[in-house]
Amino acid sequence: MLFIGDLNDYSKGYSRLCAARDLGVPVEAISSIPVQSGDTGYAEITNFFKLAWKLGFHLDLEKINKRVVEKAREMSPDIIWIEKGNMVWPGTLRRLRKLCPNARLVSYSDDDMFNSLNRTWAYRLGVKHYDTVFTTKSYNANPNELPSFGAHHVVMVDKAYDPAHHMPVELTSEEHEWLDDDVGFIGSFEQPRADDMLYLAQQGIRVRVWGNGWESFDPKEPNLIVERRALVNTNNNPLYSKGICSTKINLAFLRKANRDLQTDRTIEIPACGAFMMAEYSDEHAALFEEDKEAVYFRSRTELVEKIRYYLEQDATRETISGAGRARCLADDYSQAGRMKFMLENLFNAKN
Repeated sequence: MLFIGDLNDYSKGYSRLCAARDLGVPVEAISSIPVQSGDTGYAEITNFFKLAWKLGFHLDLEKINKRVVEKAREMSPDIIWIEKGNMVWPGTLRRLRKLCPNARLVSYSDDDMFNSLNRTWAYRLGVKHYDTVFTTKSYNANPNELPSFGAHHVVMVDKAYDPAHHMPVELTSEEHEWLDDDVGFIGSFEQPRADDMLYLAQQGIRVRVWGNGWESFDPKEPNLIVERRALVNTNNNPLYSKGICSTKINLAFLRKANRDLQTDRTIEIPACGAFMMAEYSDEHAALFEEDKEAVYFRSRTELVEKIRYYLEQDATRETISGAGRARCLADDYSQAGRMKFMLENLFNAKN
């Protein structure tokens, strides 16, 4: 396999790369974005890059279009795996097809790629060249979505956790002091999420928020603590998992801009052996049994009621948390489990 994706050790792409290797697949990889050090959770980008993105172009800063062709020529891979591929030009995909006519050309994305906010012109015009497009957005497989762009074979795959990062973890006394809280949310800013958490705070529930993009959100509400920094797992410090494990009730909001029916947190919170209270969706309910492996809410009123109830039910929260982690293990919601599913799909489709 030739793997093209984000190879920063905090990234989901890097987790999938490791999963492929754990399954015994020989893989060579090229990072599509700069590999950074530090704990911000993302690479810094320039204003010029942001402007290009608004115009529908992902600047190829890592020279992926050149390097992927060179590497494919060198190794003749059986699978060319491209994570999202917003910077990969249609012409590059055509060259790869000529160089490696028997290779499976694969696109994978965690985002809603029918949404123009998530895709470039290169992706829009190039998606027809992939043999298979894997997506965590079930509706992207509908005939009027990615297939309408020419995508041949769109396969939905559920979200996953990384066993190397998402697990029950012990915290030091110092870490407990600055991470512990009753109710928390870890994730990027989105106005509906902010509105919901402000509502909780106004009902007298203390909520702590960690994540990117919250810098300009300042509600002046003492019960809403916005930390304005990400909690990121690295190989040396699983800070994100520590934040989950130190929170009594972990909120899991669905991102409206992505039309989410499940998110990364959907799997990662239970995998950490922590208690999850999530927005209800059919996909959530299929992954974790309601009130036994996770708790769901369908309105703000229900959310407030359930938070107040479960904050007083330590033993029940522990039972549900344990059952959620057991479900992750029993049904293999790991990155390796998902990768195995996708590779089997590729093999079956080829035959």
